[in-house]
Amino acid sequence: MPRLTYKAAGVNIEAGDDFIRMIKPLVRSTFRPEVLTDIGGFGGLFGLDAKKYTEPVLVSGTDGVGTKLKIAIQMNQHDTIGIDLVAMSVNDVVVTGAEPLFFLDYFATGKLQPQTSVEVLRGIVKGCRLAGCALLGGETAEMPSFYPEGVYDLAGFAVGVVEKNRIIDGSRIKADDVLIGFASSGLHSNGYSLARKIAFEVAGHNVTDQIQGWSHSLGEELLTPTRIYVKSILQLIREVEVRGLAHITGGGITGNLPRILPEGCQAKIKRGSWPAPPIFGWLEKQGRIAVEEMYHVFNMGIGMVAAIDPGQAERAIEKLKRLGEPAFVIGKIVRGDKKVVYE
Repeated sequence: MPRLTYKAAGVNIEAGDDFIRMIKPLVRSTFRPEVLTDIGGFGGLFGLDAKKYTEPVLVSGTDGVGTKLKIAIQMNQHDTIGIDLVAMSVNDVVVTGAEPLFFLDYFATGKLQPQTSVEVLRGIVKGCRLAGCALLGGETAEMPSFYPEGVYDLAGFAVGVVEKNRIIDGSRIKADDVLIGFASSGLHSNGYSLARKIAFEVAGHNVTDQIQGWSHSLGEELLTPTRIYVKSILQLIREVEVRGLAHITGGGITGNLPRILPEGCQAKIKRGSWPAPPIFGWLEKQGRIAVEEMYHVFNMGIGMVAAIDPGQAERAIEKLKRLGEPAFVIGKIVRGDKKVVYE
């Protein structure tokens, strides 16, 4: 019997080493001045300049992209899913008022396919650039017999920093505050289990199908990357008092907005006060989904909500539009139970 090797068991160490060499220039392109180590070490070192802060508070976030990965695999298009991965964590971090500093990724697959892996990494790099954070490190795990051939999974982790006295946690939200919604690019990275069931099982479509009235295929629409709001929010909070920020992910507006409301405050949302991408109406019609369920699953065209003093709301919207961030007054804060009501 020949001697067994790790390669014979399905793990190719040399391929992993080649992958690291291939991605080094991409990863380095995200480095900030505070990065002290190159890719390939056991741990990434980041030199936080504490002198810049009075009371620095570190903020962390972690997430994945759920079953949106299945669309990327079906489409054999892997260069945008990494943007989603970064977005889900950095958008969570920035709602506290924190600047994302660095990001870590975890890529797991049954057999490492260098071209696919590099495409995924390109998306992660682009996401880090959009967020202004460094890709400080990561892990690539080859796990034969655990994942089917061609399948991979992703997880991401972000760390940011905010001055303690500038933390945004919703505690200053008051009745009559205006709720401003930031436009989403589409489904972002949540609700895909329901969206896929409607699109492929109920409606019987394939990812390559062209939906009437759309300028691209169903698969391309479903793969639209999650919008990264970091730079716009960081600029906005320098000029406008933002009392609360909610990242609208799984749970929709209904589930996420109450997470930042103080006791005695209720969010009143006016449906139809913003233009929603066509994908939402299409899913609602094809799946015969109740409106309440739509708002509890999908973002419905709003990826971020800010609670702002009514006297500064117009200024905030103008600032966001100058930054290329479409934004709309979508409701207000009223006295009542800590929940979302629609009108």
